[in-house]
Amino acid sequence: MAGNEAPPFWYEKPGFNARLLAPAALVYGAVARRRMDRDVAARVNAPVLCIGNLTVGGTGKTPTAITIAKAAEKHRYRPGIVSRGYGGGHVRPHRVDPELDTARSVGDEALLLARAAPTVIGANRAHSAQALIDDGADFIIMDDGFQSRSLHMDYALITLDARRGIGNGRVIPAGPLRAPLRDQMRLADAVLRIGDGDRGDRVIRAAARAGKPVMQAHLRPANVRAISGRQVLAYCGIGDPGKFYETLHHYGCMLAATRSFGDHHMFTDADARALIGKADAEGLELVTTEKDAVRLSHREGPLAELRARTHVLPVALTFETAADMDAIITATERRYQQRRLER
Repeated sequence: MAGNEAPPFWYEKPGFNARLLAPAALVYGAVARRRMDRDVAARVNAPVLCIGNLTVGGTGKTPTAITIAKAAEKHRYRPGIVSRGYGGGHVRPHRVDPELDTARSVGDEALLLARAAPTVIGANRAHSAQALIDDGADFIIMDDGFQSRSLHMDYALITLDARRGIGNGRVIPAGPLRAPLRDQMRLADAVLRIGDGDRGDRVIRAAARAGKPVMQAHLRPANVRAISGRQVLAYCGIGDPGKFYETLHHYGCMLAATRSFGDHHMFTDADARALIGKADAEGLELVTTEKDAVRLSHREGPLAELRARTHVLPVALTFETAADMDAIITATERRYQQRRLER
């Protein structure tokens, strides 16, 4: 879907807008269902774990992929991550270099992923996966792509933001769902509920009816003590800025001001001057997310100054039950071995 902002009515009780767009949602859902039911175009000679979501917008896929990549290394795998890259600008497979590439050229999420494991972006996920395998990867983590069916998935893990859930439960454009919930749940292997809240309960019930396990994880910030108790100006360009601000408040930061930009926003010199000016005028500390910080990798000028003066708050995902993470990796390998025997 074009645009960086989810319409507010997506996360409200279904009303006029949702009803008005219901016919279009019916068509979109039918097309999505047909796409998900088609034969998979390609398979690769390595286990493939897909980390997907049910809706448009962020649900914690990137930190989940990073955590699982690190866990796969402990299982003696050489993980590689496949991503489309924000905007899909690279047609051919491109190995992301976190030192040389920029967020504008490959996307902020791809840069974060590449810091954790070899990451290849490109329009064709199968080609990207093969490029990783050719470079020595033996465990593929596919960031998104759950609905595309362009690359065979040995295991599909669905991330669910417990704070936001699936909004009004309607399909695009009437709501945030990428396809009807029942059809998506049919192809999922497990649901990873991230955070606390009851807005994901509808998905939890659907998973129970489908016999799919539900696991629990949490996002924990690092370096938060450096700004705890201080007056801050928090800014970000992410899908759910409210979550970031709530996290800061929860850990003792005093939110004197906030500034929210669109998801994946490319900061300008004017943005930097405005943020620095407000912070100086009111005696505030600047703070942003790690995802936003990778979009400030400028060597000089106002954006470089903004980056230098901003506290960055990384987050890490932890499974509530560590054995769940190991079970995902083991199940992915087992499915892959079964697939090899069936050829």
